[in-house]
Amino acid sequence: MIKQILSKLPRKSSKSDTLASAGSDSNNNTNLGSSIQCSNGLNVVRRMSSAVFPSMVAAGAEAVEPHLSFKDVPNTEKQKLFVSKLNLCCVVYHFNDPDKDQAEKDSKRQALIELVDFVASGSAKFSEAAIAATCKMCAVNLFRDFPPKYRSNSTGGETEDEEPMFDPAWSHLQVVYDLLLRFVSYSSLDVKVAKKYVDHSFILRLLELFDSEDPRERDCLKTILHRIYGKFMVHRPFVRKAVSNIIYRFVFETERHNGIAELLEIFGSVISGFALPLKEEHKMFLSRALIPLHKPKSVGIYHQQLTYCVVQFIEKDPKLASVVIKGLLKYWPVTNSQKELMFLSELEEILEMTSAVEFQKIMVPLFRRVGCCLNSSHFQVAERAHFLWNNEHVFNHITQNRQVILPLVFPALERNTRNHWNQAVLNLTLNVRKMFCEMDEELVLACQSKLEEEDSKSSMAAEKRRLTWERLETAASFQPVGGGGGNISFLVNPATCSVTC
Repeated sequence: MIKQILSKLPRKSSKSDTLASAGSDSNNNTNLGSSIQCSNGLNVVRRMSSAVFPSMVAAGAEAVEPHLSFKDVPNTEKQKLFVSKLNLCCVVYHFNDPDKDQAEKDSKRQALIELVDFVASGSAKFSEAAIAATCKMCAVNLFRDFPPKYRSNSTGGETEDEEPMFDPAWSHLQVVYDLLLRFVSYSSLDVKVAKKYVDHSFILRLLELFDSEDPRERDCLKTILHRIYGKFMVHRPFVRKAVSNIIYRFVFETERHNGIAELLEIFGSVISGFALPLKEEHKMFLSRALIPLHKPKSVGIYHQQLTYCVVQFIEKDPKLASVVIKGLLKYWPVTNSQKELMFLSELEEILEMTSAVEFQKIMVPLFRRVGCCLNSSHFQVAERAHFLWNNEHVFNHITQNRQVILPLVFPALERNTRNHWNQAVLNLTLNVRKMFCEMDEELVLACQSKLEEEDSKSSMAAEKRRLTWERLETAASFQPVGGGGGNISFLVNPATCSVTC
């Protein structure tokens, strides 16, 4: 009787039964949602695979169908759609065959453009999941190994005679770079959270991309790295060290890199923001990285940016002028006339900022080198050296130190007036000599007298050498005495051929 009564009572459902029924209901709803849209215009939300985006699944987040447009979803779902589209764009396509996967490529590019527009509108909210997804998508699309460099020249980088090489995947890369730029520039971005994903590894891979042969890519990277340097202050020392390592490798090992000009352009503005007094680290960067950059043959590609960086350092600390000029003299080209012209232009710009005290430290080795340039058989080098006297600031330095400088350059001026082949250089030499005469005629006469005396001594020494060689030739012309027709030679007594050398 009791059993019959209990059997008629409703049984309490177990947890397993409840979960099973809930799962079957949700499966049914999902199947319906894949073909039928709900009244609010949304497809039924489906949970993303943990293999695709584990952090989001761990937090219990859900993603909207990525092929939807942002205007077709309510504001509450836009952030989920943003992450879904980022995940969708992690698929990378190859562009070697332009006709392969064309529909998928167009779909991905459209999704990238929608992401950029969404961030540009200011509607995006970069939660940690969104930051992680953004960095992951950018890393997957951008970080790649470049093919071996097969250009015939050994100078590294592009030269003026070479056409730049363009990446066939630029239609996608350009939009990804645009998104990354907007991400790092976003006003409400939480830097404390973002620095966990824009970390040292991310920055190193970003710096590796500066070796791209596509100038459009390097230009985008330049802007992005500058924004990262400005926003992520904690990474600033690391960025400076990493760029220094790139320069060291370029100067002392490979002399091949495509992005030195862009890196220097970034550092031009970075140096201008250095606090005073300059840290020893910054001075080391000047002496160990920037000054040795004058050494490679390809310096012409980045010389303008290099000069700007050097000038920025001297503006910060004028005492560094002598250090820079000593570095220029150390790496001064001997056989490369075009490079010598660049050095002379940079030298003039530095001398304009050099104080009298610093000028006196380097004027002797400097004007020895200038004297060689005045005598250069390359007329452009000789002309450029003469133009230093047209600079008012440099001319004032020369005037104040004429007792030291004129004896150094006067022999070069005299040699030019006697035998330089170019008439323009000859006229410039006469003008410079006239300046010195108006400045201090007695000193000019003293230098001329000294030069004549040195020429006389030189002539006497040359005549002495000629006579010595004649005696040697005479002594060598005597045939050795042989016996029996054999080739028997005898030692010559040194007393019989006394030659004074």
